[in-house]
Amino acid sequence: MRGPVKDIVVLGSTGSIGTQALDLVRANPDRFRVVGLTAGGSNRELFDAQVAEFAPAYAGLGEEASTEAAARDCDVVLNGITGAVGLRPTLAALDAGTTLALANKESLIMGGPLVLDRARPGQIVPVDSEHSALAQCLRGGSPEEVRRLVLTASGGPFRGRTREELADVTPQQAMNHPTWDMGPVITINSATLVNKGLEVIEAHLLFGIPFDRIEVVVHPTSVVHSMVEFVDGSTLVQASPPTMLIPIALGLAWPDRVPDAAPSVDWTRPETWEFFPLDDEAFPAVALARAAGETGGTAPAVYNAANEVCVDAFRRGRLAFNDIVPTVQAVLSSHGVPSEGQSMTVEDILAADAWARTAATERIEDHR
Repeated sequence: MRGPVKDIVVLGSTGSIGTQALDLVRANPDRFRVVGLTAGGSNRELFDAQVAEFAPAYAGLGEEASTEAAARDCDVVLNGITGAVGLRPTLAALDAGTTLALANKESLIMGGPLVLDRARPGQIVPVDSEHSALAQCLRGGSPEEVRRLVLTASGGPFRGRTREELADVTPQQAMNHPTWDMGPVITINSATLVNKGLEVIEAHLLFGIPFDRIEVVVHPTSVVHSMVEFVDGSTLVQASPPTMLIPIALGLAWPDRVPDAAPSVDWTRPETWEFFPLDDEAFPAVALARAAGETGGTAPAVYNAANEVCVDAFRRGRLAFNDIVPTVQAVLSSHGVPSEGQSMTVEDILAADAWARTAATERIEDHR
């Protein structure tokens, strides 16, 4: 039975996740009401139009505005911000006791145990298509029945290429994703498979499954969004055409579904699903992320921050595609290992983030 209208706050309203969320609100005015909008400020004209249309009780630009909006009284905070600036808004929403529909994977990866300690059970609802798929499949069994999680990766625009064949690829080529329409940072992360590495860490944190029971397979058509294998040998998959509308709708309405959120697979037409092993030699980002996740502490924050700097340098023509992950690896290697049982504060995480950005920048400059 459908409940009352949910009041939602959308952080990152002018980005890909935010604009699609507002499309869902327009299509379902009897289910959702926008009470807060924030954005980074790169598309002020669109933001002003959104504020005029939805007339939220709160609207603002920048990280501070997003943190303030996340703490306001509402039913759901959708964190659609890209990058490390999403951490404080994530913590603000959790501290307010609000359901957090989380598309900003970086805040969970950076914050790790700190974020999880602030969250009550079930408070974080994943909006990444892969983790939304896992959450849906996990409804099919108890935690004790889960053997492993299987994350699918499209392979990006360079699937099948050797490392040597990736030496001269351009930012424009990296932006040409075969199945998804996303922002520039996430799209390039998908080309390097850094995005999938981040998702491995995220899956470990969200679902409490050890890293050695989380696998990645390449699935070029992105129809199967992820899978859960159970101890009896059965595997549940979540399948739909490539769209973020379904995980966003689930994030806003969880645990309920929103009818007609997006088109389903047309089973009257021939459909072939192919899966391939991940090429760790050409795309070492996943293995590096797994190692950072197993190290723990602020290592995942360093991985994420160094990568953000490297992606920016690649987009500016200051770093080669094949040098992105090795630079991240070099920064991680110089970061050191945390003491066992070391606790983290927000300041520790942000300090590690800042250190990694400086270290990555210096390595890029030295490399040139």
